[in-house]
Amino acid sequence: SCLSLPSSWDYGHVPPRLPESIIAAACSRSGRRVLHVDSRSYYGGNWASFSFSGLLSWLKEYQENSDIVSDSPVWQDQILENEEAIALSRKDKTIQHVEVFCYASQDLHEDVEEAGALQKNHALVTSANSTEAADSAFLPTEDESLSTMSCEMLTEQTPSSNPENALEVNGAEVTGEKENHCDDKTCVPSTSAEDMSENVPIAEDTTEQPKKNRITYSQIIKEGRRFNIDLVSKLLYSRGLLIDLLIKSNVSRYAEFKNITRILAFREGRVEQVPCSRADVFNSKQLTMVEKRMLMKFLTFCMEYEKYPDEYKGYEEITFYEYLKTQKLTPNLQYIVMHSIAMTSETASSTIDGLKATKNFLHCLGRYGNTPFLFPLYGQGELPQCFCRMCAVFGGIYCLRHSVQCLVVDKESRKCKAIIDQFGQRIISEHFLVEDSYFSENMCSRVQYRQISRAVLITDRSVLKTDSDQQISILTVPAEEPGTFAVRVIELCSSTMTCMKGTYLVHLTCTSSKTAREDLEPVVQKLFIPYTEMEIENEQVEKPRILWALYFNMRDSSDISRSCYNGLPSNVYVCSGPDCGLGNDNAVKQAETLFQEICPNEDFCPPPPNPEDIVLDGDGLQPEASESSAIPEANSETFKESTNLGNLEESSE
Repeated sequence: SCLSLPSSWDYGHVPPRLPESIIAAACSRSGRRVLHVDSRSYYGGNWASFSFSGLLSWLKEYQENSDIVSDSPVWQDQILENEEAIALSRKDKTIQHVEVFCYASQDLHEDVEEAGALQKNHALVTSANSTEAADSAFLPTEDESLSTMSCEMLTEQTPSSNPENALEVNGAEVTGEKENHCDDKTCVPSTSAEDMSENVPIAEDTTEQPKKNRITYSQIIKEGRRFNIDLVSKLLYSRGLLIDLLIKSNVSRYAEFKNITRILAFREGRVEQVPCSRADVFNSKQLTMVEKRMLMKFLTFCMEYEKYPDEYKGYEEITFYEYLKTQKLTPNLQYIVMHSIAMTSETASSTIDGLKATKNFLHCLGRYGNTPFLFPLYGQGELPQCFCRMCAVFGGIYCLRHSVQCLVVDKESRKCKAIIDQFGQRIISEHFLVEDSYFSENMCSRVQYRQISRAVLITDRSVLKTDSDQQISILTVPAEEPGTFAVRVIELCSSTMTCMKGTYLVHLTCTSSKTAREDLEPVVQKLFIPYTEMEIENEQVEKPRILWALYFNMRDSSDISRSCYNGLPSNVYVCSGPDCGLGNDNAVKQAETLFQEICPNEDFCPPPPNPEDIVLDGDGLQPEASESSAIPEANSETFKESTNLGNLEESSE
């Protein structure tokens, strides 16, 4: 089986993480011919989201990936005398130190299947005292699809009355009941019709639980399609670059978002909610009246700190933590500003960095809700797929489960002229964008990578119980020892479509100093306890109980310059993986910079033309860059362009 492809392309990339997906969408929208080739069976790379069984398959894939033995290359006979080849690595080393723990009752039977699945799914079960990740795993078969499907609201398309804020944000009243119905939605596949969706709404399981508050591992397996577990944990600032790009390009039509409902702090062994808006500050019972006035005065200064340089002049060389001590703020207020508003490092962030972060936080308040943050329904992995969908709508072609063996470089010009795929087929292109994990060790011998420590927990209750069980929270736990880093905790409820009812999905992230488990387990022990049968009957337990846990380290290549890679051709561009930051600005900046190198003087992701301006070309040629471009119609087996999801008026601050 070999691909039948045009002889040449304007732009090819491997594979579609968020920056690459944005670039591909921008190039396709500008009329370039875009080909995406990916050896994986899913979109997003390390930006992906998985159902529970999909995550187990991903774990098995990485286990098998470490055992790959290099075969004799099939591309050697394809290289001409005036050419040389740059071999690409088959081993993905971006994920390390994977450890899995199951604390829920492991009453798994042979006949337990994931609801809505076509095939029987077996589970990866590692005992609570095990340190091996997947040695004895029984997982879905290799041909089982890991691809995802997005359910999009189908409404009558109308011109945007407020294009600056044309973003669908679901209110806090939206609950997990939305998972059970798809009557008013059209499910648009992201890959092909025969790929099984991981996000298809399924019938509510009415099976009575064996015991009150008792969640078993077999229930997690059966409800596995209700989970959408992100490999990278991030939020969207409501006035951040990614939100602006989603609105500008109208890609926001392909996604829905929820507001982060609360910001938490961990002090003296307790979790408490932090006031962040003006109303929250004055309604807070945690702050004295004097503290409220102090905090409002300082935050008002931060909003326009550039106008008052005398207030911070002379403090630029010290950390923001030290600067806060010089202000008229109590220790309580210093803690809130440092860890819950600015969310910066005590040791690494300068005064200017802290003031900028505080201003950005305040600037984002009130646009879509009471906090500055949004979260995409069905997980962060939806965002790369949204841009992939835009690329496909304008003619981009995607080939999953299709690996690339090498880059073909012209000896004279030192430019890459083609790639050779797994079948020995040569694919010619003008520009190439390659994921850094594809490069061999020789090519990366001068590269020094950082690491991100990640943990994913499934718990039975929130870290801070309130009247509502549908809270989305962010919490920063500061570092306690020198050489360690603050840990960011994001807790998601079932209404985000990322976990089953009665559970919470908790993401922990920090810059690595050791393995992920060594970095994050101390924080996990402060906030949670393992789920055991003896404690099930004890309703007085205050901490949430862990049902299942995953630890892993992820490579952070966000600060790597292209000059660090040996022998990189000038028309081969490298995109980094996810960074450790909370937002997505780094990915958007990187995408726009590379797009301008590939397509100088072109508009970056302009809005699509109005439907009445579209002229369909009978020959199915690529669209022109003008607003009256000819746009190929996407069929039901690739991507389908959805109508506008709606507009949200900007609320007053």
